[in-house]
Amino acid sequence: MRIILIILTMAVVGAGVGLMLRQLNRPGEEAVAVEPEMAPDATPPAGTGTDGWDAGESITQSRRTAIVRAAQEVGPAVVSISVTATRVVRASPWFPFRDQFFKDFFGERQYVEEVSNLGSGVVVSPYGYVVTNEHVVRNATEIKVTLPDGREYDATVVESEQEYDLAILKIEGDDIPYVILGDSDSIIIGEWAIAIGNPFGYLLSDAHPTVTVGVVSALHRDVKASEGVVAVYKDMIQTDAAINPGNSGGPLVNALGEVIGINAFIITKSGGSMGMGFAIPVNRVKYMIDEVSRYGRMRRIWIGLLVQEITPLLAQSLGLERSDGVIISRVDEGSPAERCGLVRGDVIVAVNGERVRNYESARRAIFGSRVGDILEFEVIRDGEPRSFDVRVEEAPES
Repeated sequence: MRIILIILTMAVVGAGVGLMLRQLNRPGEEAVAVEPEMAPDATPPAGTGTDGWDAGESITQSRRTAIVRAAQEVGPAVVSISVTATRVVRASPWFPFRDQFFKDFFGERQYVEEVSNLGSGVVVSPYGYVVTNEHVVRNATEIKVTLPDGREYDATVVESEQEYDLAILKIEGDDIPYVILGDSDSIIIGEWAIAIGNPFGYLLSDAHPTVTVGVVSALHRDVKASEGVVAVYKDMIQTDAAINPGNSGGPLVNALGEVIGINAFIITKSGGSMGMGFAIPVNRVKYMIDEVSRYGRMRRIWIGLLVQEITPLLAQSLGLERSDGVIISRVDEGSPAERCGLVRGDVIVAVNGERVRNYESARRAIFGSRVGDILEFEVIRDGEPRSFDVRVEEAPES
């Protein structure tokens, strides 16, 4: 009962105050809101400092960090890529019987099937050129590119380089947003890294990209080749920004809003991001774009020699002290290798100071070489070390 009386009393007092305020106005005049006078030592209203500083406005400004600005600048040019591709499937005609006898006796059946693939990409030119990973569009029969604003275009492959794991696509449209490419040689370990793309795009109903943030964890990472993988992942950018399935081909961005890499793959045990993501340095992308713009294609390099690995048995038969390196099995007539003096039987132990132990390391040693580059080959000939400079040329059409 006492509680009810108190509430009623407060209501009456409130009504009385309201009546008093209205009576301060002359008859016929509109009521004027009256602010209570603030004593000099009274606490100012929340959100306003004694010097007139607006805390709410300051917080709003502080929310617009460099990361927010970078994401807003690059985001409109990050696209979703939907691919229809073909692949060859090998299956036993006696499935589910997997006994080796049936496989050897009847052989395997091969057939071609269509598969769908999703990835990301980024527009790098106002003329509609899009960069993505080669593995996103490999064997594609149809490619659809969707902008964040919902516009969808058919895309064609301008150039695709499996060893670089990069592809350039072309779409036709007006007012297409594009990004600024940075300089991957100026990246600093520990600086902000922003991964933008369309992870798990098949689960989402719109094409707006997802933003994840981390740092540049390491530079110049060489990732060992997996069986059957042609791409060479050398001098990669490592980041702990979350990269998930569907992010492949999207940009890695710095705090200035510049693209510093193209997200390629992750190392994971679970299938999801574990903080071990890798991106292709953007300077490699710029080189590919320059080649295509100048020559209409990526020029293939030519040295003009074939090599084979040195087995312990081969090393013994040739009187070699070790089986490290690769041995030259053929030198093409008129090739850069022949002109510089390399001959069949030379054992290559290093290229440009990079140790060569086997075929794979030899391939990685010359990876990224460009037409006109000079490569220093260190070889063993007749038990003696020798050095030869080979100028890389464009591969003949044949």
